[in-house]
Amino acid sequence: MVYQSYSLIIGKAVNPWFAVFVLFSTVCSYNFHWALTPNSIAPSQRLQWDEKHKSYHLLLSIAGLIGAVVSFFFIKEHWFYIGVAAILTFLYSAPKISFSPFQWLKKIAIGKTIFLAMAWTYVTAVLPILIEGTVATGKAIIFCAGQFFFIYSICILFDFRDRDYDKKEGIRSMITYFNERGIDIIFAISIIVFFVLSFLLNQTGIRWVNIGILLIPALLLITIYKHAKRNFSDYLYYFVLDGLMMFSGLLLWLMNRF
Repeated sequence: MVYQSYSLIIGKAVNPWFAVFVLFSTVCSYNFHWALTPNSIAPSQRLQWDEKHKSYHLLLSIAGLIGAVVSFFFIKEHWFYIGVAAILTFLYSAPKISFSPFQWLKKIAIGKTIFLAMAWTYVTAVLPILIEGTVATGKAIIFCAGQFFFIYSICILFDFRDRDYDKKEGIRSMITYFNERGIDIIFAISIIVFFVLSFLLNQTGIRWVNIGILLIPALLLITIYKHAKRNFSDYLYYFVLDGLMMFSGLLLWLMNRF
């Protein structure tokens, strides 16, 4: 996803230390989140494994933190922008901390899904553009907004799967608030906005072939949307749906390479 932002929007090679920082930060934040997660009621073998091996998540979180701190010193001049990313990432996991100020975040109606989509978008699209500082404002806004709505549409399915657990834990989001028809409408709006913004990228100089590559994962997501609402397979969610977020970047890399 970082490669996609650099290649498609920024037009230069990926900053290697930034890529390393994103890698270790992701390992840290992901494992920190699951180390804090209490017993899950979701029918998932992976989540059941998480419950039994929280010490592994803690160790990986510490390892990720060490790697992130080391790589940060090579891009420390961008500390402010990186700090925003850290805050967004922390806010997503904060409701799982057993401390009253953080527990209050569960009551925020839009919280969980939007925080997650914002964090992914900021780290993989907004942050590279801010660090490089060479992208026209209009082009950056259209691309980053499009990425947000695409990532959010995937997050909707994850929240739909987890909504019984979230309701039990008192975590409120748009997905726990609306009924299934309302969730379908939110998904449809997100996808439509993503398509519109992707088409607008052509006005900023992005070739139609590259726009087509951006749209392929969204088209695949539409085809499996109904199935994913009924089949909560770990392979479907953690390989297919998660994989769709990086799929256009992978296709772009392959096209540029060959």
